[in-house]
Amino acid sequence: MTTDPQAPAPPAPDASPGSTRLQKYVGSILFLMIIYSLYVGREFLTPIVLAFLLALTLSPIVRFLSKRSVPAAISATLLIILTALFISALVYVTSGPISALVADAPAIGQKLQDKAHSLQMTVEKAIKATAQIDSATEAVADSNVQKVVVAQPGILSRAAGNAVSIGTTLAITFVLSLFLLASGTLFYEKIIQSAPKLSDKKKALRVVYNVEREISRYLFTITIINGLLGVTIGIGLWFIGIPNALVWGVAAAILNFLPYIGALLTVIVVAVISLATFDGILIGLLAPAFVLTCNIVEGQFVTPLMLGRRLELNTVAVFISISFWSWIWGFIGALLAVPILVVIKVICDHFEPLQAFGNFLSAQQTINKSEE
Repeated sequence: MTTDPQAPAPPAPDASPGSTRLQKYVGSILFLMIIYSLYVGREFLTPIVLAFLLALTLSPIVRFLSKRSVPAAISATLLIILTALFISALVYVTSGPISALVADAPAIGQKLQDKAHSLQMTVEKAIKATAQIDSATEAVADSNVQKVVVAQPGILSRAAGNAVSIGTTLAITFVLSLFLLASGTLFYEKIIQSAPKLSDKKKALRVVYNVEREISRYLFTITIINGLLGVTIGIGLWFIGIPNALVWGVAAAILNFLPYIGALLTVIVVAVISLATFDGILIGLLAPAFVLTCNIVEGQFVTPLMLGRRLELNTVAVFISISFWSWIWGFIGALLAVPILVVIKVICDHFEPLQAFGNFLSAQQTINKSEE
């Protein structure tokens, strides 16, 4: 019996339910393994992610200088050196006020406690009741029972360990960022070489350049905006009379990488310091009101004007990202959450299979515009 060569091939059988279920199980296991790897490898992955983000932040300057015949290796080296010197100087300048703030913390707490006592706040009553219960419990306890106290590492030893860890992370970040910036278009060339056809090479080159340009523009612009916000808040608090205004300006600039949450934390901390510094309630609320006004102007006018509406993110997605990355990598993960989310969104917008997820990450204004 002969087979007609022109006859169409029979359709491929559909995947069995068991095979589909197995793929879901494998995908779920792979997803959990990735999360576990991110958590376990945070000390290794954190400086790498920081290096890539720093390289993307500085790449517009390297690109600008490259168009003016400045080699990428030279401009990258100068930028990394200047960045390291700036951060070192900032740490040195703020170390004194931070030490003074830590030393004054008991006095600030006592002032707040006295004001709370004068207002007869219920929180003060609850604290006193708790203290009385604790003292009564200790009096009833058997005198023969020995108390076991677990020795904890001292503050200086913990600070020294954290300083070494932070220094190592920054060193790796700066060195890797230098290599990434100095390499120029090496990664782009490797991506293009992997494409089989000329049309695919052109498309890959266009997508890679667009993604890199949008991400670097966002990171560079948002860094400048946060820096100017910190300077404005620091100068304003200095005029108002808040002690250690430089520290709060730096804190406002860093915390502003956390949308909504960072501004709220800055306002609360400044309110506590202001109420402990000034005697009157009204004058004590002047400093947090100033910080709140600065954050509102930045969030509602300056940032949308500088970045446009395209990179605005869904509020729910922002909070989920901050919660996830802070759970995985702690405070540094919370600071990196939104830049990482922007990177994911830009990548999704340039790949058709991922555009639905990128649309989910977009803010409401972007969604409505795309529907129109």
